[in-house]
Amino acid sequence: MKQFTYFILLLACWASNASAQAVGFDQTILYSDSDRPLKVSIWYPSQTTFPTERVADNPAFLGTDVVRIGTPLVGTFPLVVISHGYRGNWRNQNWLATRLAQDGYIVASLDHPGTTSFDHTPALAAQWWQRPNDMSRLLDWLLDKSDLMPFIDSSNITAIGHSLGGWTVMALAGAEFDRDQLKQECALKNNPRVCGLMPELGLDKEQKGEPIGSVKDERIQRVVSLDLGLARSFSRQSLQNLTTPTLILAAGVDIGDLPQAEESGFLAQYIPHEKRDYIIYSDAAHFSFMQLCKPGAIAMIEEEEPGDGIVCQDGDGRSRETLHQAIYQDITRFIQTP
Repeated sequence: MKQFTYFILLLACWASNASAQAVGFDQTILYSDSDRPLKVSIWYPSQTTFPTERVADNPAFLGTDVVRIGTPLVGTFPLVVISHGYRGNWRNQNWLATRLAQDGYIVASLDHPGTTSFDHTPALAAQWWQRPNDMSRLLDWLLDKSDLMPFIDSSNITAIGHSLGGWTVMALAGAEFDRDQLKQECALKNNPRVCGLMPELGLDKEQKGEPIGSVKDERIQRVVSLDLGLARSFSRQSLQNLTTPTLILAAGVDIGDLPQAEESGFLAQYIPHEKRDYIIYSDAAHFSFMQLCKPGAIAMIEEEEPGDGIVCQDGDGRSRETLHQAIYQDITRFIQTP
């Protein structure tokens, strides 16, 4: 019986590995007719299996193995677009993008000018509406001009975002920014990590060129928010009227001033139950949704920038790798639901 069980486990592992696709990877810059160039990274199922190279790897964070400029696998595949967090970048969810591409998704991410780790330009950061616009521009290019256009199932598009990226994809789903409400909320609970960003992101006063109302992108079928911030800036009415299916994933470990009850919980309170799923990982922290950290990463980061080692800290339960497994299963279960 033990030998039979062992054989079944080996067979399951073989089947899992056999079904995973090689991952092609490419990067480009979108200029179009805009003065806001967007650096785009793309992962996709690839016919080409070698040579591989490791991307998004550095002394602190673990990267993934991909085939640079591979030949796309024949077929059409669901599309996932990813928005990084405040002063983050495309590398932060590289683990998720690679895994999705292995399982038959085309994935694209970009660096948001002004709020990426590569660009802190104040004037760009203050244009809060540009973040969802960046994602819509990315979709324009993917669906109309990119070499991957013939391989994309345009009827099956998901937007995923972490932290400020979660806020970005919620705006794409139809949640509407309400400055007066945010000011009232911050007067009641002045959360420094959230309310303190209002001037930098242009949320404290009206900005030239900012839109009125919704910036919803109708091409997106569903959204996934990974422990978002600034949820209380979305009008309650717009959340109650939301029709885009939404998966809200939240970190249960408070990193000090980003309690999920006031962020992800705010979305869950007002979005109709039939339009959202809400999952709290009690042993995950805000940065658990980012890439895996290497041994010694916390000390290395702290030496370079005291206080930033928090990006490699999780809860006292599961490892980040195990948390990623649970997060991935919950995401794929949601985006595969008809």
